[in-house]
Amino acid sequence: MSISEPPAPLTVAALYRFARLGDCACLRAPLERLCREQGIRGTLLLAPEGINGTIAGTHNGISNVLDAIRALPDCADLDVKFSTASAMPFHRMKVRVKREIVTMGVPDIDPRASVGTYVEPQDWNELISDPDTIVIDTRNDYEVALGTFEGAIDPETRTFRDFPEWFRSQRDKLAGQSSPPKIAMFCTGGIRCEKSTAFLKRQGLENVYHLKGGILRYLETIPQENSLWRGECFVFDQRVAVGHGLEEGDHTLCFACRRPVTAEDRAAASYEAGVSCPACYAERTDDQRASYRERHRQETLAAARGEAHVGASPVEPKKRHVD
Repeated sequence: MSISEPPAPLTVAALYRFARLGDCACLRAPLERLCREQGIRGTLLLAPEGINGTIAGTHNGISNVLDAIRALPDCADLDVKFSTASAMPFHRMKVRVKREIVTMGVPDIDPRASVGTYVEPQDWNELISDPDTIVIDTRNDYEVALGTFEGAIDPETRTFRDFPEWFRSQRDKLAGQSSPPKIAMFCTGGIRCEKSTAFLKRQGLENVYHLKGGILRYLETIPQENSLWRGECFVFDQRVAVGHGLEEGDHTLCFACRRPVTAEDRAAASYEAGVSCPACYAERTDDQRASYRERHRQETLAAARGEAHVGASPVEPKKRHVD
């Protein structure tokens, strides 16, 4: 490669599969070892119900890891959305064993047994433009704030675990009509919609639909001039958000609370890079901000030396699940 030739962008793979995995603890170490050998970073979650995660690395490295995941029981049809990043969007590689690959907290919800009707991106506009269709954004409040589909209901949930209770409280208002409405739901990559449509079907609703491949596939597939999406889509890595064509967006990340930060937020008096943003300033103490400030100073010094510095905050940032 010529020294004037820019480096190839990194490949980012957002993946999931609901599958019956056996001893997840035994699967964890070999999978993490392979990822490290291939120079892959990100997070993978293993649970008895399947696998979920987002990873980044070279094209070949990602391909090798995906081949290994597809070789797991019932994972040959792994759902993967690809995008690119100009720089590594993750600090480290983590493979974790969890109870659920996306936490809803409702026992015995199994998307493999009963799930809503998949809708391809090219058919989505027609469905959600139908006045008889109720459109629900199943993502969390900080995600919806960056962008959503026209006319979608925002449940204003802080975590996906809040979604079932929100729906139960709104069921009569949403579905208590003489003829059952069509309910269309969407999320970032599709995994939350698999569970939310399975949950609604458990609640006795049948006309339930969800966007196949999630917002990411819609933004990748549908030209901006034909799109009903407004804003950017939050992603769970250092890119923060992507837009049409999965181009990296304009938001940055607050490293105190992991929430997205706009240009307007960065102009606020309560914003300090690496320390606080308007959303979390009142949630943190002066001592915590002093700790974040020192961590940010060390990271800046390490960057100036050309070194990687992964500083662990004394207070765990608000955890975000991987979608």
